[in-house]
Amino acid sequence: MTTFRLGPAVADAFPDTLIAVVTATGLRCREPWPATAAALEELERQLADGAWRPADESDPRIEAWHTAYRSFGTNPRRVRPSVDALGRRFAKKGTLPRINPAVDSYNAVSVRHGLPAGAFDLDHVTGDVDIRYADGGEPFTPLGEPDTTEHAKAGEIVYTDTTGVLTRHWNHRDAHRTRVTEDSTRVAFVLETLHATRDGHLLKSAAGELLDLLAAHTDRTQVHHLTREHPRATA
Repeated sequence: MTTFRLGPAVADAFPDTLIAVVTATGLRCREPWPATAAALEELERQLADGAWRPADESDPRIEAWHTAYRSFGTNPRRVRPSVDALGRRFAKKGTLPRINPAVDSYNAVSVRHGLPAGAFDLDHVTGDVDIRYADGGEPFTPLGEPDTTEHAKAGEIVYTDTTGVLTRHWNHRDAHRTRVTEDSTRVAFVLETLHATRDGHLLKSAAGELLDLLAAHTDRTQVHHLTREHPRATA
């Protein structure tokens, strides 16, 4: 079992934060996921037709993350929140990346709702997961760069376990160690908003869509929510 904890200092600085933790056990990423494929294709069709565009930094959902990044000393135009980077890439290229069905599913949900999303292979997480301000110096190996070691900057918000940083700058980039692959069978997905009062309904809808995409390809799913009032959840 892995406990996710929203640190009190982070919760106090961002009191309207709402994080959905969606866990999937018995995940089967090597079989076809037709609903996920269809979701990606539908988003690409809507973009091509001009019927829809991903949220950009003028959107309040993205703007809120830019403001948060600046508050802990990160330039959000150099180091972008994940949903901002994904939306910009999508708008430019007209296609979403195909990584594996689990990752593709949360990417589709993230860009559709304008909310950051990520995931961790729980079999490679050590101990519990804390969302906290970095002390500075915690090790981080970026996704796709297994031979690179960075160190978190003091004061940036990170996801960490007992080994190191799982995500830098709150939701900019995940670690290589806990990446979700076709062989991952026990995964925690996270969806985030800084403004639950305004966008909590979007986050809950996004979590529901993700559950629908996962349903046929996993043995069991659960959803937990982290807030200032309820800062712990065990997956």
